[in-house]
Amino acid sequence: MHLDPASPFPASAFRRLDENPDAEFYRQPRFVTHLDEPALAAVTQLYREYFKPGSVLLDLMSSWVSHLPAEVAYARVVGLGMNEQELRANPRLQAYVVQDLNHTPELPFAAAEFDGAAICVSIDYLTQPVVVLRELARVLRPGAPLVITFSNRCFPSKAIAAWRALDDQGHLVLVDQLLRAAGGWEPSELLDRSPNPRRTDPLFAVVARAKAAGPLPAKHTAPAQ
Repeated sequence: MHLDPASPFPASAFRRLDENPDAEFYRQPRFVTHLDEPALAAVTQLYREYFKPGSVLLDLMSSWVSHLPAEVAYARVVGLGMNEQELRANPRLQAYVVQDLNHTPELPFAAAEFDGAAICVSIDYLTQPVVVLRELARVLRPGAPLVITFSNRCFPSKAIAAWRALDDQGHLVLVDQLLRAAGGWEPSELLDRSPNPRRTDPLFAVVARAKAAGPLPAKHTAPAQ
């Protein structure tokens, strides 16, 4: 599948094998991790590098664990996910929201509320990713990082068609193109942080920073009479 960043994405790119309501799929909590330990350590290292101590963070599509470095204190961590039992069990969250982003992609947060945001091994399940990424640019402060991580694992029935059609490098390009389509982001970094691709799960990341708002237009005043 070829996705041209200069063209709108076809609707077929975001279709899934299982189009039943996501609330049914996520009704039962899953207290498991979806990557092996070396790959999860790579996620944590990325967070260590990009999220400053004392930051206010958003863990989007969160679960019962956020993979943040244990030794770093953050001012506040807010999670948004699909299963309340998982979110309630997450020790790093000071607050959480239960929301289906495929049903309601708008984020219930104020503009420039967060110093950073993370999406861990979940970007492939968004059916309206451009809207969600545009919303993330709105709720992040200028220059704040968004760290999107993924591997070669997924629930195939819930992953979008574009994701299923691409390989690992294609996934990096796809996420970059989605950020470009959303607007509001500085050029992104495409990273391969795989600990050892032959022996462990691979780990890839796309990191982008929210753009600063442009200057306000000059006010036009009527000439003095």
